[in-house]
Amino acid sequence: HAPSASPLTAAGPFAISKQESLNTEIVRELGFEHGRVDVSVHPFTTSFSPADVRITSRFRDDEWYQGLAGSVHETGHALYECALGRTGLPIDDALSMGVHESQSLFWERHVGLSKPFWEYAQPKLEKHLGLRADANAVYGATNQVRPSLIRVEADELTYPMHVIMRFEIERSLLEGDMSVDDLPAVWGARMKELLGVEVPDDKRGCLQDVHWSGLAVGYFPTYLLGAMMAAQLAHHIRQDMPDIDTKVAAGDFAPIRRWLGEKVHAHGSVPTSMDDLLERAVGEPLKPQYLIEYLTDKYTRLYQIDRPKA
Repeated sequence: HAPSASPLTAAGPFAISKQESLNTEIVRELGFEHGRVDVSVHPFTTSFSPADVRITSRFRDDEWYQGLAGSVHETGHALYECALGRTGLPIDDALSMGVHESQSLFWERHVGLSKPFWEYAQPKLEKHLGLRADANAVYGATNQVRPSLIRVEADELTYPMHVIMRFEIERSLLEGDMSVDDLPAVWGARMKELLGVEVPDDKRGCLQDVHWSGLAVGYFPTYLLGAMMAAQLAHHIRQDMPDIDTKVAAGDFAPIRRWLGEKVHAHGSVPTSMDDLLERAVGEPLKPQYLIEYLTDKYTRLYQIDRPKA
């Protein structure tokens, strides 16, 4: 049973200015109260100090969700940077980019893709965009699984394939098993094999990311490490905060920020690794099964599929 994607496009086109207003209102209520919110080709966060953190997102007028997803994702990064200590010493830096991605993905997925979030956000969608779909319909539409060409637009179930493919390609390049000239053909073949999609051009293929042109080789696995840590934090926050869904639906995000501040942000770069940080925060190292369980439970429910028996 596939949910309908119509709430993402039915009331369009969506004026970019109205999307910006929607996103800014939500970003401020999530807790990013004072930093700049701008537009760029690729969403990013930049921090000059905890007192001067800035985020961007990107928009298109034929649908509204990708812009909002980018804004919520970057807000997670920004909240981490804003909560770090202000000594200016390395001890108050973010621990790692994997941990950084855990914060952005926690807010984007475990808050921003949850049903309670759409109960909170639906009146704002109607106010800014004229979208009258109910929260359940929006929840289904924003969580629809559909293999895609673009990593940053991928649903959370197929997203790991994008990361795995990039890691495999990077490893082959660094080990000398393939040349840069081979990249477009290898990219197209692996996308077809892993996700069943045809790559029409390099813009939507191997040139879509900013990482390699910025020499950020080896960065992509941080997204999957961050997804695993985010799922683990989401599990444990529910143990400590059983009414988290009620809080999210009411737009009460301050308790979530405080919990993340205590468990993650306050440690800065004192822990020696992600495992060390998680040991301090929740009493155990990184465990992938939390992400596997989260995805299995969510999508068997959403698509009304019988869970596989152990």
